[in-house]
Amino acid sequence: MIRAAATLLFKSLEQTGAQQVPLSELAEKPQYGFTASAFSEEVGPKLVRITDLQGGRIDWEMVPYCQCPEPENYLLKPNDLLFARTGATTGKTYLVAEPRSAVFASYLIRTQPKNGIKAGYLYSFFQSENYWSQIIEEKEGSAQPNVNGQKLMTLTLPVCSPELQESISDFLEAVRGRQDGSKVSLPELPPPLTDQRRIVARIEELIEKINEARTLRRQAAGEGEVLPGAQAKKLFDQFSERHSVEAIADVRGGIQKSPTRAPGENPARYLTVAHVQRNRVLTIDPRYFEVTPEELDRWRLLPGDVLIIEGNGSAEQIGRTALFRGEIENCVHQNHVIRMRPDQQRVVPDFLNCFLNSPAGQDAVQAQSRTTSGLRTLSVGRIKRILVPVPSVSEQRYIVAELDALQAQVDALKKLQAETAAELDALLPSILDKAFKGEL
Repeated sequence: MIRAAATLLFKSLEQTGAQQVPLSELAEKPQYGFTASAFSEEVGPKLVRITDLQGGRIDWEMVPYCQCPEPENYLLKPNDLLFARTGATTGKTYLVAEPRSAVFASYLIRTQPKNGIKAGYLYSFFQSENYWSQIIEEKEGSAQPNVNGQKLMTLTLPVCSPELQESISDFLEAVRGRQDGSKVSLPELPPPLTDQRRIVARIEELIEKINEARTLRRQAAGEGEVLPGAQAKKLFDQFSERHSVEAIADVRGGIQKSPTRAPGENPARYLTVAHVQRNRVLTIDPRYFEVTPEELDRWRLLPGDVLIIEGNGSAEQIGRTALFRGEIENCVHQNHVIRMRPDQQRVVPDFLNCFLNSPAGQDAVQAQSRTTSGLRTLSVGRIKRILVPVPSVSEQRYIVAELDALQAQVDALKKLQAETAAELDALLPSILDKAFKGEL
């Protein structure tokens, strides 16, 4: 909001015909900071670095110390203006109001306003798009973004009366306070900026509405994420009787072989841990084994196989489950991927996959996992002991249909939320464009 308000005021000054002058006419000769190492111990004055300038403020508790035998030339003074002259934050500024016993570091530039120029006015300009567009132009084309003191002094800005300078400074200070939650009123602006107060207030109002909409969107997104899990828990918890995976499915560990760089005479695609994502099997990034016909028969995946990760060191991967729907022909699975082939007379594959991916199913999976040598793992034996509810096949199909329908609604909501998020992100630039054109 500060940048928007500052841009509006300085564009308005330009439009009234205010004289544009280089910064060198309004500010003293720039000075580079002191080169020193930083210490956490109090070995001398504090050393203000680029990284200490955050959001127009300095957290003095976090500022380190330095050894500076003759600090007088570098001590901060009231109305000092500091500039970051290099790095990703080139152009970042800070106005020193109440200095501590501190010197400024070598990657900063210091200047002060000349007589008749308000420090707050210059600092206000340094928040505007008028300033930043010139900074970006100056630092373009360099391997390391930077603006030296000479370049800094060539930046142009409008000059106006001391009274108008002070009004602009006070106005933007109020905008900053309101942005931080203060209830202070926006002060009136004198001619020729009188109408800009109304426009800034209108921008604040619209931004507040945009932020409210974003908050509601995030809340709705969070509720949408929780809803399928809560409904799944409700549907699965109604069945108290449980059967072990071993009783309802054939469980088999994966093949352990050395992969080949490209398909050979007897190639077989194989699925790795990375291919098995929650609820889906990725088909990208093909991997191949050379297998015999007997090996292919033994480890070939069939549509309806439920895959679960036994682990290879990542706690987030343990128990991740997906249903193989025949996405890849002649496909086998590596040793960290375990396949469960349900008895489809008793268990619908989609149901087993839905349960294992639900919060209740993941609890059952994690209950069987173990920590070995600091790593969380499953094993074929422990996977067989996972307990699963097994209602009738018709009830299983009903539950799968219910959860699929709910997930489809959530996916549609996510898509809508993504679209509205993009619209909200585009709304602010549109508002500012209208403001700069005088259409608000």
